[in-house]
Amino acid sequence: MTATAWEDVARHGGRLHNTTLNTLFKDDVNRFQTLHFCHHDLLIDFSKEKIDAPALTALVALAEAAQVKTAADAMFAGDAINFTENRAVLHCALRQTTAAEIKGQSGAGQITATRDRFLGFAEEVRSGSYRTVGGDAFTDVVNIGIGGSDLGPCMAVKALSPDADGPCLHFVSNVDGSHLDDTLRRLDPARTLILIASKTFTTPETMTNADSARDWLVSAVGERAGDHLAAITTHLSAPVAYGISKDRVFGFWDWVGGRYSIWSAVGLPLALAIGAGRFRDFLAGAAAMDQHFKTAPLPQNLPVLLALIGIWRRNILQYPTVAVIPYDQRLDRFPAYLQQMEMESNGKRITRTGDESARKTAPVIWGDPGTNAQHSFFQLLHQGTDIIPVDFILARKGRNGLARHHDLLAANCLAQSQALAFGKTAEAVSAQMRAAGRSRADIKALAPHRACIGDRPSTTLLYNQLDPYTLGRLIALFEHKVFVQGQVWGINSFDQWGVELGKELAKPLAESLAGRAAMPQSLDSSTAGLLCSLRKES
Repeated sequence: MTATAWEDVARHGGRLHNTTLNTLFKDDVNRFQTLHFCHHDLLIDFSKEKIDAPALTALVALAEAAQVKTAADAMFAGDAINFTENRAVLHCALRQTTAAEIKGQSGAGQITATRDRFLGFAEEVRSGSYRTVGGDAFTDVVNIGIGGSDLGPCMAVKALSPDADGPCLHFVSNVDGSHLDDTLRRLDPARTLILIASKTFTTPETMTNADSARDWLVSAVGERAGDHLAAITTHLSAPVAYGISKDRVFGFWDWVGGRYSIWSAVGLPLALAIGAGRFRDFLAGAAAMDQHFKTAPLPQNLPVLLALIGIWRRNILQYPTVAVIPYDQRLDRFPAYLQQMEMESNGKRITRTGDESARKTAPVIWGDPGTNAQHSFFQLLHQGTDIIPVDFILARKGRNGLARHHDLLAANCLAQSQALAFGKTAEAVSAQMRAAGRSRADIKALAPHRACIGDRPSTTLLYNQLDPYTLGRLIALFEHKVFVQGQVWGINSFDQWGVELGKELAKPLAESLAGRAAMPQSLDSSTAGLLCSLRKES
């Protein structure tokens, strides 16, 4: 059944292979009406993708054949769909006000009680009722984590800076000591709270940074430095042994993947910045998208459609990479956040049957905010030898009180998608140069360099304004997109064994570099040579 659906999609790909976007728009004057989809104020325009309604219908049939709806129901029900780790995938439950029993646990009560605890602590810090050992209010909070324990909170705090009215948030992730040093040197340890976010409370990068941060606190606060520490982890006893009171240890569960953990206590930095009420708005936005994903028919389901367009790009048009361009400076970390979400989830070559995938899976995700990106890598997007699809993200209204700026920002976003789609022919360039009085020789020499062939696809996503509710919806939209793609590709989107290999190999190398162990045996000549060089220099 699925093979037949893939064949039908491929047939439409062959039909459209030599068709240009210019032709598609000329043939269908109502193309935008046909290929844009809305859910409340959220609008996604697929009309500048190299696709038409019959091809999209075939893609929806592919999603049906892949049993996307059945798989989604299993996820929401708490089935162990992460089969390689025998775990449920229940991050969606974290943004619900109630939840079903979770594998014998009191799911709803456990989730809401944990949420109330960390949001209550956030309000205590914000109000000053939880104070420093010197009796002052905390002015700064440093979140120490890596991966999902850093990318989500860091991205969200930046995105929602207009709502931030709590202590100043800082983020340290890299084990490179420069990251910690550059952050702490600007702060007063006597008025700084350190959050240590680690699922296992053993992550080497995080715990190395935590040890140094604790030393920094001890130098100013003394033996009560633990009062300036809090922890977010699934290993609840470890922070207590580390010197953190259990009142400031906030747990979550092994069914919460790091890249999906912003909805849990890992979101504490965001709650400290914007407050419990706005954090609940953030959760409510995601819950609204969950409801849409669960109930909307596939042909009108925004996460499903977004996923299917990505499959069309990757598997039918054979584009290996996607540029994500938010026209919002406050979303400058959103492309990096999506990198982890998509590439760690679907960067797999083995299917659920244990066989090698017959199709390409996750593309490379990258990007930067517009309009900055226009002055760095957009040259390649317009005239490079590779076609790179673009996802444009834009609010209808800014939150900075500078309407003229937002008008120019929005105009640039629309202009870039228009230029990528339709380009500018050498003939049009030549005519413009003739009208400007340029010589025939100049026109012949320069017109090919100034022409842009266009026919480069993009999707544009619009929403009213970037606030907590909207950010929650936006993240959940992409989460469900990733889920759908994983289901269609037949892979497990919720493990990350490839990440573990590098961690495993790093341990003995670190011991050797620190002089606590001899050089590991059976190293390849490259790694052995580099290790020797590093040991000599140290």
